[in-house]
Amino acid sequence: MNMQFSENPKNKYFFSQPHQPFFVLAFINSIVTMVVFLLSTKGILFLALTPTNFHVYGLVYLMFTPAFFGFLFTTFPKFASTQIIEKKQYMRIFSLLYLGAILFLLGSIVSPFLSAISMIIVFSAHVMGILILKNIYTTTTMEDRHDIFWILIAMSFGLLSHFLFIVAQIFYMPLMDLANDLSIYLYLFLVTFSVAQRMVPFFSHCMVEKDQKLLKIVFSLLLFHVVVENIYPNSSFIADLGLAYVIGKEVLSWKLPFPNPNPLLWILHIALFWIPVGFFLGALTNFMELFTGIHFLAFDTHIIMLGFVFTMMIGFGTRVTLGHSGNTMQADKWTTLIFYWTQVVVATRILVSLASAFGWNIMVLFDITVTAWILMFIFWGVRFLMVLINGKKLTP
Repeated sequence: MNMQFSENPKNKYFFSQPHQPFFVLAFINSIVTMVVFLLSTKGILFLALTPTNFHVYGLVYLMFTPAFFGFLFTTFPKFASTQIIEKKQYMRIFSLLYLGAILFLLGSIVSPFLSAISMIIVFSAHVMGILILKNIYTTTTMEDRHDIFWILIAMSFGLLSHFLFIVAQIFYMPLMDLANDLSIYLYLFLVTFSVAQRMVPFFSHCMVEKDQKLLKIVFSLLLFHVVVENIYPNSSFIADLGLAYVIGKEVLSWKLPFPNPNPLLWILHIALFWIPVGFFLGALTNFMELFTGIHFLAFDTHIIMLGFVFTMMIGFGTRVTLGHSGNTMQADKWTTLIFYWTQVVVATRILVSLASAFGWNIMVLFDITVTAWILMFIFWGVRFLMVLINGKKLTP
């Protein structure tokens, strides 16, 4: 396999900005891992990992992590007012993530050993990416490094959760719950929220003074959630209520102009509003599970991950793709449909959890949810894949 992508003249544009190859890799992995996951739940494919662990690793470290690096390698230097990241630096990381993704997908089907090797390769890319961000943070001359500090902290927790996942998978499976909780709350959620609380009010022209203690309070509550959840499952509802109140109050204080006629803004606003709703409903379902034994099939995790992180990722990813390709920063009808479809994905997954709680057969709804997810990325790819690959100019 030729890993010297940048030597091919045809790839000059594709690799000219870090978000382009990383977004495409995340896009491909989002579809392939979900298809494999679906086939494994049907008994058509038998995986070296459990279907759940495959699902978590594939989405957290093969989809969200490349997407995060693509976004941060593009924007982090701007946040810190430093030089852009050199192409040779981000290409090393992309090449390892690309190789690791291929080997992970193959290894998950044919060999536990190959699967373990692939995770180590992806982890090494993860380490290299964190070191680049850390170097930017330590070399910036900006006095206000508050936001980039918390972004770096959250990305570092992603590295810790990645390490624990590998250790759990290879040596000590009881660590898996802790690894997963860290990856969801102190990595994916905290990275996304740290970026969103900085950028969404700015994009929305809401120049309100934000509480400088907000991220510290949110971090403390997220850490409390992870700790108590791993001591006694479903006891995290107290932390979730705190998060719903603190973040809900803060978001309302920004006075975002919602509803907004601009789809590029309202998709970001909807994602933010899912946070207090998601944590409140998560607290409610965790409380019910704790005292009644009713099982909601990871409702709290999915409503936060899909309602907030996934929706925000699509919104920000679309903005970056448009803004860095010379296209007009405007959502046409096709893009607006894609944004609406994100909420279809959220709604179908909520129905799966509710059906589980009522003891209904969830397989049809589960298939609908996976199909909605796959269609979501197919829709997005039809509109934006060529923009990332060759800089296609979109027509309204």
